[in-house]
Amino acid sequence: MTRKIVESVPNISEGQNMDLINEVVNAASSISGAKVLDVDPGAATNRTVITIAGTPDAVMQASFELIKKAGELIDMRKQTGEHPRHGATDVCPFVPVSGVTMEECAELARKLGKRVGEELSIPVYLYEKAASKPEWEKLPNIREGEYEALPDKLGKPEWTPDFGPNEWNERVARTGVCTIGARNFLIAYNVNLNTKDPGIARDIGLTIRDTGRFKRDNNWKFIRDEEGNKVNQPGKLQYCKATGWYIKEYDTAQVTMNLTDLSVTPLHAGYEAVVEEAEKLGTRVTGSEVVGLLPLSSMLEAGRFYLEKQNSGLSSVGRQGKTTGVPERELIEIAIKSMGLRDVAPFIPEEKIIEYIVKEKEVDLSGMTCHDFADELSTDSPAPGGGSAAALMGALGASLNAMVANLTVKNRKHRKWWNLMRNIAPEAQSVKDDLLNAIDDDTIAFNEWMAAAKQDGDVQEAVKNAIAVPLRVLLHCPVIIEMASSLEEKGMQASVSDVGVAAAAARAAAVGAYYNVLINLGEIEDSSSFVNETRQKAEECLEHVLEASDAVFVKIRKKLTARLEGNNS
Repeated sequence: MTRKIVESVPNISEGQNMDLINEVVNAASSISGAKVLDVDPGAATNRTVITIAGTPDAVMQASFELIKKAGELIDMRKQTGEHPRHGATDVCPFVPVSGVTMEECAELARKLGKRVGEELSIPVYLYEKAASKPEWEKLPNIREGEYEALPDKLGKPEWTPDFGPNEWNERVARTGVCTIGARNFLIAYNVNLNTKDPGIARDIGLTIRDTGRFKRDNNWKFIRDEEGNKVNQPGKLQYCKATGWYIKEYDTAQVTMNLTDLSVTPLHAGYEAVVEEAEKLGTRVTGSEVVGLLPLSSMLEAGRFYLEKQNSGLSSVGRQGKTTGVPERELIEIAIKSMGLRDVAPFIPEEKIIEYIVKEKEVDLSGMTCHDFADELSTDSPAPGGGSAAALMGALGASLNAMVANLTVKNRKHRKWWNLMRNIAPEAQSVKDDLLNAIDDDTIAFNEWMAAAKQDGDVQEAVKNAIAVPLRVLLHCPVIIEMASSLEEKGMQASVSDVGVAAAAARAAAVGAYYNVLINLGEIEDSSSFVNETRQKAEECLEHVLEASDAVFVKIRKKLTARLEGNNS
């Protein structure tokens, strides 16, 4: 289960008074579960961009505290600056990072807007993906005339805010209005060239950017239509804003771009497009840099892309490379090397990838050594217990499946099963990663249950959360067994014993998880269908695992016994 992480990027209308800026940042930093990742003040623009990331509810609360403090400290009647603005907190967009949909971010924007309007009496307009009407999707349409136009706009029906007062009063005169929304994650990305000529970089930027460039004929004159207008040639990449410049610090030209929808144009697509266009102009790409932060998914997607590219090249000469079912850290390193992300500046994953920065585990059992985990498990503390142990056993089973699939792809005798192995390995890695998370999640859920009991919290809800984790572990086990079944038949036979261990680990994980589901179900007090439905799901899943694992064991035992007897005859 992917951890839910969301980002908010509030822009406040103050970029000069660092004491004031720090007070606003400290207000956001006071919320557990949310972390201020970056503070970027601009003196000339008199504006500061603040980046907050964490769990959705925590980020929403941190954003509220920031807006509240900014409204108390910033007097818009005295504020001036180069950047367009109409409020103390001018904009506050929510951005999905992992495990969160755009609609969830839009709902966060609506919830925050309601609180700001009702509790702080600040008019709020919703924009971009949270906009309540099409004309308010674009921020400039809402901010038309800026702060100075608010006395005339507020009070008119067409300018009724989504939340808060539709009037100009002393409070609003001080705070202005706030625009809250939801948008895609944006990556600022620069690709380095082996030239100092910014003209080459700008030319590449014109070719790849989404708005494209005007067409020219062989004499380099603009091509025009029948009405005399210049004819536009669409750019190579969608959702890409690009140009070129020379950076004195690096003594090189760069194609600089903003990628505004990574689901359409991912990071590696921007890099590859520049590589292709640079070669046409007789220059080469030497590397690239990410400005600011980026989501983990971008690096993993790039790592898989370049692994597949390697495989394609190797297969053309009769060789076989790795599957994409390798550990997360290996995928990240492949992405870093393939795009030259250390060419002009360090790229440290723990400082560049949002999920790694905000990863503050209250429990980190999965990060322990085997020795330390076993020691911790053996103490008189009730957690970690069987639930965490079951999750670990499942993770080991999935890991063994990934190992055998990866070994099989390197074995020419099993060439006809390579495509199957390429599917099994990454799926096994994904299951492994979630089960490793479940080691910690099981103990966290138990601790929250105990805390709820001591603090008169919602104990029944806490029990349900404690049931959800082992049930999640249990539901992964049939998948591990099914992989093992395929590997027993089609995987490298020298590793068939490893497949047997994978199936045994999955069976043990399933039984352990089932026991934990059952014992926790006994704590549910109401007679709702939750108990019966959960128990039925758990029992059906366990029966499937027991039956399927028995079948795998019989086949593997027969193979190993036959091999042993054959060697001794």
